[in-house]
Amino acid sequence: MRKPILTAVVASMVVSASGVFAQTVSWSDTPVSRVKALAVLQTLNSDLLSHDSATLTLDRWCSDHKLADNAKIVAEAVKGVDKPATAEIRTALKVGETDRVGYRRVRLMCGARVLSEADNWYVPSRLTDDMNKQLETTDTAFGRVVKPLNFQRHTISAELLWQPLPKGWDMGAAISPSSQKPLEIPEHVIQHKALLSLPDGAPISMVVESYTREILDFAPPVLK
Repeated sequence: MRKPILTAVVASMVVSASGVFAQTVSWSDTPVSRVKALAVLQTLNSDLLSHDSATLTLDRWCSDHKLADNAKIVAEAVKGVDKPATAEIRTALKVGETDRVGYRRVRLMCGARVLSEADNWYVPSRLTDDMNKQLETTDTAFGRVVKPLNFQRHTISAELLWQPLPKGWDMGAAISPSSQKPLEIPEHVIQHKALLSLPDGAPISMVVESYTREILDFAPPVLK
C-alpha cells in the first residue's frame, strides 16, 4: 500500500514544482461546453473590469463558485523573483530613475487553487509605513493592504488569452465537433494590465495579472 501512496505524493510535488495549474473538475469538449466556458470567462472579465480591487472580485468569485471552504483570497508571495521597473513602468508611475520602486510577485489563492499570478510594481513613498511593512513582511494581497487609500483602478489592457470558440463563430464559422476527451484549457486564460492610483491621481502601482484555468474549476453551469 505504501508504494502507491508515495507515488501519488511525488506526482503531486512534481506538478506543484512545475507551476502547472491542475483542474479537479473537467469540462466536456462539446460546442455547448465551449459556449459556456466563453460566457464564464466574459463574466469574470467584466466583473474584474468594473471593480477597482481584483482581490475583492476574486473573493466573490471564490465564494460564489464554492472553490474553497474559506472564500477569502490569500496572497502567496513568490520568493527569489525580481523584475526591476522598466522605463515604461517608471513613466507610468510618475517616478524618477533613482526613486525606489518596490516589486512583488504573488499567487492569489482560493484555498488550494491558484486563481491568479500577479507582478506588482509599487511606489513605497506614496504608501503608509504600516502598509510598506505589510507588503515587505507578509503575504497579504496588495489590494487588501492599500484598501484604506480608496485607490482607483485604471485598466491599460485586458486580453482573453484563450478563445474557446473559433474566430467568426458568431457568423457561422464551424465549431469543433464534440470530443470524448475533456476540454483542453491552457494554464492562463485572461491577462490584465492596470494602473492603481490615489483619488488625487498619483499612481501607486502597476500590476500585470494572469488568471489561471483554475477559475473554471467548478461544475459547468446547467442551461435550463
